[in-house]
Amino acid sequence: MVVTNAEFPPFEFKAVDGSFQGIDIEIMQHICKANGQELVIEDISFDSIIPAINSGKADCGIAGMAITEDRKQNVDFTIPYYDASLVIVVTTGSAIQGAGDLKGKRIGVQLGTTGDVFVSEIKGVEMNRFNKGAEAILALTRNKVDAVVIDNNPAQAFVAKNADKLVVLEEPLTQESYAIAVKKGNRELLRQLNEQLQRMKKDGTLAAILEKYEP
Repeated sequence: MVVTNAEFPPFEFKAVDGSFQGIDIEIMQHICKANGQELVIEDISFDSIIPAINSGKADCGIAGMAITEDRKQNVDFTIPYYDASLVIVVTTGSAIQGAGDLKGKRIGVQLGTTGDVFVSEIKGVEMNRFNKGAEAILALTRNKVDAVVIDNNPAQAFVAKNADKLVVLEEPLTQESYAIAVKKGNRELLRQLNEQLQRMKKDGTLAAILEKYEP
């Protein structure tokens, strides 16, 4: 069982027919096929992924999840498969031009993400937490928040659908790496996942998947 949060395009999302699509989904499809396993995916809230892994409900989680010191205390991570960054999304013509302009503003984030953590450490901001990144972006288009802090790749995907209203600020806030999370101490599963990720990096499979979803 693999858990994800299918609200994070292009890494995971649901197609019109209800099927799971995206970078992370294709990565797991390749890994499971190589290991002769059936891929079973469950869509849950992002902040429920680590508890699901630790409870034994899920074998692993993949959801554009960045490796952080706090998370490493609760789960083990595979080798990274993607280098990402946090960015700020604002409305066209906004006075917000960087992190220094966020103080005193209403900032939207997705609950439990590194964007949530980053903004919560800024004094004087009004935190607006949403279960989905798309909900934060929708709030921005409706002027219910002044900016959204989210990972760059999904930010680009969301803004592409609102090109007349929104822009992504050029300067990234942080640099981070995505990896697959497994229960602490599950060395065998970690070994299997790492072996397949290494293979996919070496034979070009991973690069082909990433290129397919380039914004």
